[in-house]
Amino acid sequence: MKLKEIVTEKSSLWIFGYGSLVWKPDFKFSRSKIGYINGFSRKFWHGDTFHRGNKETPGRVVTLVEDSEACTWGVGYEVHGAQIEESLRYLNIRESSLGGYVTELVEFYPRGEDEAVLALVYIATSDNPIYLGPASSEEIAAQIAMSSGKTGHNIEYLVRLAEFMRLYCPEVEDDHLFSIETAIIAMLPYLINKKRSMPVF
Repeated sequence: MKLKEIVTEKSSLWIFGYGSLVWKPDFKFSRSKIGYINGFSRKFWHGDTFHRGNKETPGRVVTLVEDSEACTWGVGYEVHGAQIEESLRYLNIRESSLGGYVTELVEFYPRGEDEAVLALVYIATSDNPIYLGPASSEEIAAQIAMSSGKTGHNIEYLVRLAEFMRLYCPEVEDDHLFSIETAIIAMLPYLINKKRSMPVF
């Protein structure tokens, strides 16, 4: 079933968040559940020139990459009635117009439940002009350390996502996420000293 048919025929819709949506959905929803989707891994491979970066220094934010052996944990939000149109209108600006993400429908498995529900997810692919692609943890961390946008510093985005995983999914090892966090932590003394040495006007 296509998204348009779901929106017009169904009284509810699930939306799966795996990046900033896990701590800042900013739309009304009826309920939320921690859970996962199969067949995708979360990667800091997408560029951000608005929320967490700018055109001169793009930030690094997460997208999903197809991986048959992987699963990605996040939050599913169920929206009902008028919430469906309101949330999609908001997310189409936040994720699609400003972020360059496209929508797909995936099977979302709430924690502790055997049955999956169909959920909408936003994914940025390699054909997007601001897609940055793979890099080492150190390279990604260095780029994150230098980037800031309308929503805040790119480091905050990384830290909040890592905090969410530790708090709500402590049994999950997200090597990609945590290796970038480790690289950022290693840079902190340098970043602090650099800030202190900058002239004040």
